[in-house]
Amino acid sequence: MNSIFRPYQLLHLTRALALELLREPGVLFWGIVFPVLMALGLGFAFTKKPVTVRKVAVIESVARADSSVTTRPFHNWLEMNSIREEKKAPDDYSWKAEFKDNQLGDYIFLFYRMQWDEAMVMLKRGTVSLIVDDSEGKTEYHFDPLSSEAHLTYMKLAAFTGNDSVTVNQSAAQASVRPMTVPGTRYIDFLLPGLITMGVMMSCMWGISYGIIEKRSKKLLRRMVATPMKKSHFLIALITVRIVMNFIEAIILILFAMLVFDVKIQGNIFSLLAVYFAGNVAFSGIAVFVSSHTSNTEVGNGLINVVVMPMMVLSGIFFSYQNFPGWSLPVIRNLPLTMMTDGVRSIFNEGAGFTEVTIPAIILFATGAAFFAAGLKIFRWY
Repeated sequence: MNSIFRPYQLLHLTRALALELLREPGVLFWGIVFPVLMALGLGFAFTKKPVTVRKVAVIESVARADSSVTTRPFHNWLEMNSIREEKKAPDDYSWKAEFKDNQLGDYIFLFYRMQWDEAMVMLKRGTVSLIVDDSEGKTEYHFDPLSSEAHLTYMKLAAFTGNDSVTVNQSAAQASVRPMTVPGTRYIDFLLPGLITMGVMMSCMWGISYGIIEKRSKKLLRRMVATPMKKSHFLIALITVRIVMNFIEAIILILFAMLVFDVKIQGNIFSLLAVYFAGNVAFSGIAVFVSSHTSNTEVGNGLINVVVMPMMVLSGIFFSYQNFPGWSLPVIRNLPLTMMTDGVRSIFNEGAGFTEVTIPAIILFATGAAFFAAGLKIFRWY
């Protein structure tokens, strides 16, 4: 009974907690059915209020020696409208256009000069919503026609370029629309990874944290002190059950998206498993730390919301976090939910592999281990 590791004890604890979880129909509904319904609703009909700032990628192709193209209409429009080039760093915009409208509000376009491969990655990440290419002598707009933001950006930009009497014959008359059909550019492709990672955070924070706090408030944990059970075994069993449930939820949600929306995983499936498991470890550790001391459910509710709400809003689940001010982006990118979402999204939409997600996965795993160790140190039964 004095051995440090008791596998049978851990096994029985895991089984008991799993049966306790399965006896609650509400847990299964909110954990499995509700994310599917959310994906269905947002996938079919998602609307977003227009904003005043739009980001556009402008293709900067290298001119060929045998090319007969002598003019680039969209670039000419940029120059003739005195749009300032303000590229100070790789992440800064190349041009900025401001249009005043007293009735509908001011409109600002930020143009980023880049190559095709980089532009496609930025489009998939939601950094830009529109790609403009005039390398063949006419302006071509590339975007997802099902995206309300991209469609509005195209309509506004085409209207502004067409209203200029100097450039109407060059840009507007020769412009064409090229709907994007490349996998990973639709809104549902952007949304699904966010729903998967948000489900992990919500499941761990409410399933583990609130579950522990509620048991402590009802004096249930006090009874366990009399048993030879180790608190580490109890917490590991609780985490194991939750992670297994999260994997089942994710598989169901992914299969649903594949069947209904034809979503595809373009990257390495094993790297997806690695970053997904690391994210589960991270939020499980945070959940244990948050619930390690308090026995008041109201206090616990507040602590959980302090963790959940900022990340749910800032981490780019429903819309790109690139819309937030530039000074906040370094902080947002280092949030656990942002790191996990960016990793999963890059595997789904950009074909990323182990090289791209190794560092985020290690950071997430280390974060979870550190918070778990700290929570275990201060954990109390009552």
